[in-house]
Amino acid sequence: MMTDGPPDRDTLGDRLPTGSGRCTPGSAVRRRGGHNRGVVPELADPAVPSTVPAHLAAVGELARAAAVETADGEAGQVGEAVAVRAEDVPDAATHYFAADKPGYRGWYWAVTVAGPEGDVNVSEVVLLPGPESVVAPTWVPWTERLRAEDLGPGDLLPVEEDDERLVPAHAALDPDEEEAAEAPEPGPGVREVGDELGMGRPRVMSREGRLDAAVRWSGGDFGPGADMARAASAHCGTCGFYLPVAGSLRAAFGVCGNGNVPADGHVVHAEYGCGGHSEMQVDSGSIIAVADLVYDDGVEMEPETTGSGG
Repeated sequence: MMTDGPPDRDTLGDRLPTGSGRCTPGSAVRRRGGHNRGVVPELADPAVPSTVPAHLAAVGELARAAAVETADGEAGQVGEAVAVRAEDVPDAATHYFAADKPGYRGWYWAVTVAGPEGDVNVSEVVLLPGPESVVAPTWVPWTERLRAEDLGPGDLLPVEEDDERLVPAHAALDPDEEEAAEAPEPGPGVREVGDELGMGRPRVMSREGRLDAAVRWSGGDFGPGADMARAASAHCGTCGFYLPVAGSLRAAFGVCGNGNVPADGHVVHAEYGCGGHSEMQVDSGSIIAVADLVYDDGVEMEPETTGSGG
């Protein structure tokens, strides 16, 4: 009887053929984990002397018959013998046959046989992917494959308890803030009062979290390396629309408040820039040089004298 292992992933790309196993009653050995490791081991090099016991290497027809039975009796799905490989337990070996099963290109039938001479049984029959077969991609947790643009209205993105980007608020003081906190104060500080009233945030970004954000923002569309920034004649750090952020990132980042530019409302690097800089002045005068007015009619104009009769 052949059983397919249930898919353990939630994406369409992961729903590719999985290893299928069969174990006959009274098998001599059942190896821990079986063949369901998801990939075929390297096949034995024919040039290397075989370490497979002779009585196990000689039962190729028994192994092929077990593979054909697992393939619903369709002998055409079991191709030529590829290799025989000794297992890591006594009196056990695996016969490999090319799989001609539709949809399993590059896969192998792996039939494990075991037992002493004269009493060899089929232990397991599985399909395993080979080096060139199409298999599911490496599993990536959803928290790592989720992108910022994937989050839509109404979506929820929970934060893990051990997220290294967050630390308890009382442990997030920068070195300069720690020095200020050690200085004597006339009364309880803002942080202590906020914590007592329950107004403080339970967690804030750790130093690692802030550095991660700084690197991400610097390399983004509003960082110093963006095409817009390289073409700008002035940086955001000198712009009147630049609103510096608070805290340890104040020196490098701010928010653009110019509603006429694409960066409006975005975190921008101080060395980012665009054509909407507040100090960008446009000369409203004529761009065509105009010569002085000259009368060239041959008539000399004499100034009118005061008190002349007429």
